[in-house]
Amino acid sequence: MPTARYFIVHDKIQDEWLIKYGDDEYGPYRTQDEAMLFAIDAAKKLGTYGENAEVCLMGENGHFHAEWVAGRNGHAASARPE
Repeated sequence: MPTARYFIVHDKIQDEWLIKYGDDEYGPYRTQDEAMLFAIDAAKKLGTYGENAEVCLMGENGHFHAEWVAGRNGHAASARPE
């Protein structure tokens, strides 16, 4: 099954956060945490339908990394090691 990916990006010019999913863009959000909250909520909903979903954040190096995953083996969790 393909994985749905929600990308959290920071628009430095406007100083706002956006969620990009496919060809769609959602926001703006005032903070990274606010954008993350909405993206995780959307990913959780896909996970309840058995879909694999990830919330990805752009790091300072310009590369995305998974911050949160849902739907793998019926689990949802932070992708960060504790």
